[in-house]
Amino acid sequence: MTTGNARYHVLRVRDVVEETADAKSLVFDVPQDLADTFHYRPGQFLTLRLPVEGRHVPRCYSMSSAPSLDAAPRVTIKRVNGGRGSNWVCDRVRPGDTLEVMAPAGVFTPRSLEGDFLLFAGGSGVTPVFSILRSVLANAAGRVCLIYANRDERSVIFRDTLRALAAEHPGRLTVIHWLDSVQGVPTVAQLAALARPWRDAQAFICGPAAFMDGAVAALEAVDMAPERVHVERFMSLPDEETLAELPADTTPAAVAEASIEVTLDGSVTTIACSGDETLLAAMRRAGLNPPASCEAGMCASCMCQVTDGEVHLRHNDVLDNNDIARGWTLGCQAVPMSAQVRIKFPE
Repeated sequence: MTTGNARYHVLRVRDVVEETADAKSLVFDVPQDLADTFHYRPGQFLTLRLPVEGRHVPRCYSMSSAPSLDAAPRVTIKRVNGGRGSNWVCDRVRPGDTLEVMAPAGVFTPRSLEGDFLLFAGGSGVTPVFSILRSVLANAAGRVCLIYANRDERSVIFRDTLRALAAEHPGRLTVIHWLDSVQGVPTVAQLAALARPWRDAQAFICGPAAFMDGAVAALEAVDMAPERVHVERFMSLPDEETLAELPADTTPAAVAEASIEVTLDGSVTTIACSGDETLLAAMRRAGLNPPASCEAGMCASCMCQVTDGEVHLRHNDVLDNNDIARGWTLGCQAVPMSAQVRIKFPE
């Protein structure tokens, strides 16, 4: 069933699981006719459209479920001080309720589950790496190290499951708990010391901004190759009503029209894009279906890589300097700056 906003589907909440005193998981029923739509990869997220105080509030929540292991998708949500979306969900949602949910999105997902993985999680940032961790253990042969930071022991989400998995996979899974109440906030040097034996692994980082910045700096300190480092950054999205009222970008177009070569899902398509049109809008107009979620430059689900030509980002809250230096851009915010542009989406 679709909603008034065609990008969303109505899903029934099968179960609400209390993970900790301030974190809950929502398990969704997905009808058979939407099974393909809600197929997902480890580390991806769902966007929920929440009816809060008469407004439509979109929020992106990572799935803590693993696609090869769990029958239904599950998001895990932790209360945030003043958080409109997280507190509404934790206070209001009950089994049997329905919510508007967008199809899975996000590029914070391994291209392959083979090899070793170093996972950094802070607080509720454990949700996507928990999905990756379980997927690797179940479907591949590599080793996994999880460095998991929390305020205190009561804040540890999935504590019992992590303990059981470590006991079940003693040679493959290492779980390092870092409790601020005991050890203080981790420094870059301390994180680097823990990461050094794993410098040849694939690294995935999710959590509060300061923690993620520290983890990235730690991996730079141990000379981990930048292409091995993956960071998930989310921003609280504006209400749909607020977004509709934002002024349009008035940056003058650099070109009247550009030819955009798009590599998406293994196919290459050339489309026309006007100089004041985003790549995402041009692709949709040409009949392509690229990944996208917030369309506000705040979730990175429309990330693609510019391999030739130049683009201008109207707004960006999720790509860092390293991402931009490697050619990554956001389809929902990028407009062409050269007559020819080549982009490719992650496979």
